[in-house]
Amino acid sequence: MLKFILRRIGASALVLLGASLLVYVLTINSGDPLKDLRESNVQNKQQLIDQRTALLRLDDPWYERYWDWLRGVGGCFTGNCDLGVTVNGVDVLGLTQQAASSTLRLVTVATLLAIVVGISLGILTAIRQYSGFDYSITFSAFLFFSLPVFWAATLLKEYAAIQYNNWIADGHYAPLTIVIVAVVAAFLLQAVLGGTRKRRLLTAAAVFAFVMITLFVFNALNWWREPMFGIGGVLVVSVAAGVLVTSLVAGVRNRRALYAALTTSAVGTISYLAFAPLLVNSPSWLLLAGLFVLAIVVSVGIGAAWGGYARKQSMLVTGITGVITSLLVVADILIAHWSSFLGIKSRPISTIGSQTPNFTGEFWEQVLDMGTQILLPTVLLTLVSVASYSRYTRSSMLETLNQDYVRTGRSKGLSEREVIVKHAFRNALIPITTIIAFDFAGIIGGAIITEQVFGWKGMGALFQDGLNAVDPAPVMAFFLVTGIAAVLMNLLADIAYAALDPRIRR
Repeated sequence: MLKFILRRIGASALVLLGASLLVYVLTINSGDPLKDLRESNVQNKQQLIDQRTALLRLDDPWYERYWDWLRGVGGCFTGNCDLGVTVNGVDVLGLTQQAASSTLRLVTVATLLAIVVGISLGILTAIRQYSGFDYSITFSAFLFFSLPVFWAATLLKEYAAIQYNNWIADGHYAPLTIVIVAVVAAFLLQAVLGGTRKRRLLTAAAVFAFVMITLFVFNALNWWREPMFGIGGVLVVSVAAGVLVTSLVAGVRNRRALYAALTTSAVGTISYLAFAPLLVNSPSWLLLAGLFVLAIVVSVGIGAAWGGYARKQSMLVTGITGVITSLLVVADILIAHWSSFLGIKSRPISTIGSQTPNFTGEFWEQVLDMGTQILLPTVLLTLVSVASYSRYTRSSMLETLNQDYVRTGRSKGLSEREVIVKHAFRNALIPITTIIAFDFAGIIGGAIITEQVFGWKGMGALFQDGLNAVDPAPVMAFFLVTGIAAVLMNLLADIAYAALDPRIRR
C-alpha cells in the first residue's frame, strides 16, 4: 500500500507540474493586462503602464516568470512561500488563505450534509423501488438537479431571507397559514409513505393533527422568537438517535450495543449539566474542540466497556451517538441564545457576505451570525449535490441488490439489515466514493456562481478577478489549491477502495 501511495503521489506531482505550465501559458495569453490603462485618460497614464509592466515583469520572457513562480511554490516546503502579487500589489498568499478559508467554510458543511442526506435517500429509494417514496424523491432530485443555480439562489434570497426576516419581526403564523401548512404536510407525507388507501388516510389525518397542534402551541409560547429545547429535549433526541444508530449498525437485538448507546446518551446529558456553566460563561473554540474530542473518547470507551463479543460494533455505535449528542448540546445552547441574537440583529438571515460588519454580539451570538451568513449558500449547494448523490446511490444499490451474493445472504437467513448494511451498501459505496472525492475537489473551485450571488470572496472570486485582469498570480494560486485538493481527494478515494474491497489491495 505504501508503494502504491508513493507511486500515485509521484505521478500526481508530474501531472500538476504539466498542468501548471499549461494554465500559466493560457492565462498570460488570454488578454492584455494593460488594457484598462491604455484606455484611461489620466495624465500619468504612461507612468502607470510602466509601473504595472515592472510589477508583472511583462518585459521578461514567460518561461522566466513561470520559473520564478515555480521557485516561490517550492519555497512553501521550506516555510518561504511566495505566490507573487496581484496587479494592485497585494500579496497573493494572503488573498489565497482568506479565499480558501471562506470557500472551505462554505463547501465543507454543504458537502457533508449532501453526502449523509443524499446517500441515505438513495438507499431508501433503492429498497423501496417504484413506491410513492421512490417517485417523490426521484422527482425532487431531478427538479433540484436541473434548477439553474443563480435562479434558485435568487428564490432563496427572496423567500428564505427577505420574507422570513419580515415574518420573524412578529414570529406568529396566521390560523389560515397553519391550516395550509398542515394540509400540504399531510398530503406530501402520505404520498411518500404510501400503502393502502386506509393507511394513507390515517397517515394524513395524524400528520395534519400533529402539525396543527404543534404550530398553535409554538404560536402560544412565542417559540419562534424565544425557542426552547432544554436538557430533556437533548436526552430524548439523543436516546432516539442512539436507538436508530444501533438498529442500523448492530441491530436492536444486540443488547450490548443498545445498552452502550443508551449509556452514552445518559452520560452525555449528565456531562452537559456539569459543563453547562463553562460553556455558557467562558466559551471558546478551543474549549469546544477539547470537549468534542473528550466526548468521542468517552463514548468509544463506553462502547468498549459494554461491547463484549460485539466490541467493535458497540464502539462504532457509541462513537456516532456521542458525536450526535455533542451536536445536540451545541444546538441547545445556540437555540437558547436565539432571542438575544434577534435583539442585536433584527433581520437574522443575511443575503450577502460571509460576515456581518461591526457585529457586537458575544461568542454564541457570533456563532449564530456565522451560521445565518452561511445558511443560504449551504442550502443551495446541498440541494444540488443531494440530487446527484441520491441518484448515484440508488443506481449503485439497485445493481448491488441484484447480485448473487446478496441473494445468497438472504437465503442463509441473514436479517434484511445485515444484507443491506453489511453486503449491499458496502459494495455499492465503491463507485460513490469516486463521485464524492471529485465532487468535493470540484466544489472548492467551482462554486463561482454561488459565491457571486451571495457575495462570498472565495476561491471562485479569486480565480475570476485574476482572469479578468489577465493576472497569472491569483489564477495560479487558484490552480494550486484546487489541483492539490483534486490529487488528495483522488488519493483518499483509492485508499477507500482498498478499505471497502480487500481484493483491490492486491
